Amino acid sequence: MEDNQTKKGWKERWYHIIFESSTTTAKNFDIVLLVLIVFSVLVVMLDSVKDIHDFMGIWFLYLEWIFTIIFTIEFIVRIIVSRKKVKYIRSFYGVIDLLSILPTYLSLVVTGSHFLIIIRILRMLRVFRILKLSRYLKASEVLAISLKQSKYKIIVFLEVVLTTVVIMGSLMYLIEGPESGFDSIPRGIYWAIVTLTTVGFGDITPDTVLGQFVASIIMILGYSIIAVPTGIISSEMIKTNTMMLNNKQCDDCQTVLHADDAKYCKHCGKKLCKNLD
Repeated sequence: MEDNQTKKGWKERWYHIIFESSTTTAKNFDIVLLVLIVFSVLVVMLDSVKDIHDFMGIWFLYLEWIFTIIFTIEFIVRIIVSRKKVKYIRSFYGVIDLLSILPTYLSLVVTGSHFLIIIRILRMLRVFRILKLSRYLKASEVLAISLKQSKYKIIVFLEVVLTTVVIMGSLMYLIEGPESGFDSIPRGIYWAIVTLTTVGFGDITPDTVLGQFVASIIMILGYSIIAVPTGIISSEMIKTNTMMLNNKQCDDCQTVLHADDAKYCKHCGKKLCKNLD
């Protein structure tokens, strides 16, 4: 009985250290973890530089395995002390934690896969928890909901853009031809995309007067097209922000945007009793 209590106490203490940041020990743990993440990413970045790799490649390899072993132990401990192990493994941070250690092991059988360790930088998102920046996550929630609400408008917009570049690319292929570098319709579509987005690499340019006229039209369209998705998303953000300020939020699953007269959460069924501030 006493052993079970001791085991439970050990897990409970480490749960608060690893998954929370309310104590000095927990904050120090997260800070050390973030420092290790930064250094591990830095090692991968420097190792990709040929001159540095030739001089310190073997040391980078040792460091890479040291970091990987540390993060593997940390990942295993997180699973052991987690109250909901499956939920953690399937969560965003759980997946990122797993992906951050897999590349090194994969490099044993797949050459070059260790550079995927750069994904460890995503673990830096835990800085929100350390610095108590969660209050600012509401803004990202507004953006996420706005993107979801405007996805059909964005899809229609992309369809129009795709149709435009296909037509314009095909037209330039007929007007200019291989002599000006438009040796195929896909090549013409590539040029239309580069021109419409106002990037303008300059690797292909129209030589005829008619081709230059069409190019001018695409350039003018480019400026107007850039403003369309911005307007769509901005409009949805205003509506979403207004709805979130006046709507109810579920205390259990944090779902928002319920009907004005809703008494229960549309997602989990819990009773709604709190308004968003």
